[in-house]
Amino acid sequence: MATIRLRQPAVAAPADRSFWLQDIDADAATAPLHGMEHADVVIVGGGYTGLWTALRIRELAPETRVTVLEADLCGSGASGRNGGQVHSWFAELDQISAVVGVEEARQLCADTVDAIAELERLQHQGTIDMDLRLDGWLWTASSIAQEGAWERAVALTDAAGADRFRPLTAEEIERRTGSSASYAGVVEPHAGTVHPAKLAVGLRDLAIARGVTIHERSPVIDIAPGRTCTVRTSRGAVQAEKVVLAANAWLSALPELRRHLYVVGSQVIATAETPALLDRIGWRDGASICDSQRNVLYYQRTPKGRVIFGRGSGEVAFRGDFGVGFNRSPQHGRDNLRELHRVYPALRGVPVEYDWAGPIDCVPEHVPVFDHLRGHPNIVFGMGFNGTGIAQTPIGGRILASLVLERRDRWSDSGLVGLARRHRLPPEPLRYLGARLVRSAIRRMNDAEIRNRMPGSISRLVAKLKPGSGH
Repeated sequence: MATIRLRQPAVAAPADRSFWLQDIDADAATAPLHGMEHADVVIVGGGYTGLWTALRIRELAPETRVTVLEADLCGSGASGRNGGQVHSWFAELDQISAVVGVEEARQLCADTVDAIAELERLQHQGTIDMDLRLDGWLWTASSIAQEGAWERAVALTDAAGADRFRPLTAEEIERRTGSSASYAGVVEPHAGTVHPAKLAVGLRDLAIARGVTIHERSPVIDIAPGRTCTVRTSRGAVQAEKVVLAANAWLSALPELRRHLYVVGSQVIATAETPALLDRIGWRDGASICDSQRNVLYYQRTPKGRVIFGRGSGEVAFRGDFGVGFNRSPQHGRDNLRELHRVYPALRGVPVEYDWAGPIDCVPEHVPVFDHLRGHPNIVFGMGFNGTGIAQTPIGGRILASLVLERRDRWSDSGLVGLARRHRLPPEPLRYLGARLVRSAIRRMNDAEIRNRMPGSISRLVAKLKPGSGH
């Protein structure tokens, strides 16, 4: 059988790592792989998806020997550089229903509510100190074009009998956020924020404590498939009957998956600590906040008074092949800073101390997909969390664990399983060229709509070509 080759990661320089990782001086806690080892399951990727999968496997089958191979340090990818927003899947209920049907979509959304409760227990019990603050998730509009972006999801949620959202007035939004930029929206009260790197490192330590073998700084070069697979790194190999691919955007290296996967960049900045100023404008709690732009803004106040302000850049990678340029933008978050000052004019004098970027794995449906590689029933994968994973990857871990353990249950039978039913993307170079055109159109639309101006007709037409824009 042909060897499956993986793309080698472009590891971020220390100064280019996220604020979260630098904040806790995150570093590898396990030794790189040396020599030959044997396991029952080897997991490629030590982020949220890989670590939750390892934990779920050990819960279901404690005797299973599980090895995780992480290219850098656990959480160094999207898991350790996101915006730290925690909310359920009910916000995407319409998109999930389009993939799995209404009934299963309702159950999956309820599962993410349970996942938030699980995170809460892990923190309350002292298992993982992740700075979880369930002060709510605010989904808002700051322009006419954004108004009502939440209405379909809220209506479907109400129809499911789930009491997850309540409307917000302009006064309440300003009182909660310290900003008058957004003036309409809804809140999911039992949601909020987390310190992403603390969660990732905590999951790593928990997995080790529960008998999982982890090798950091062990990038996988290739996989020799067969009844027993050999997963090779530069200094060693692991032989296992089952393989889980949980490598986020790096899965774009596989042509079979790249047909359904596109890689985009996300940019985040962190200001200096300014708690007195934030208190003065009324921004005091740990709520997470989003607006409804196409390149969505997402932000939070940290416990010590920094502002974390993220935005989808829309930058795309040709053939999914991204390098060090995706770790940090040469503009150093200029677009984020402009939007930060629009939303919070009072912060104009506060310096930005950190800026970072990175790739995100996206699929057209904006709903993750799980399956095994074609012709390789013992190699399974999960991808396409589209930047929303803190309460969702615990569910992905259950699905991958059931698939790899060959269990017949609601997880392995989920409608999220099955790549063949998903949309395929155009071939290159059409995909890349089209994505660049769409990105430019969306930027023009955002710039016009945020000022309550009508975008040009060509921009509106081209922006509709964005994957998932029909939902």
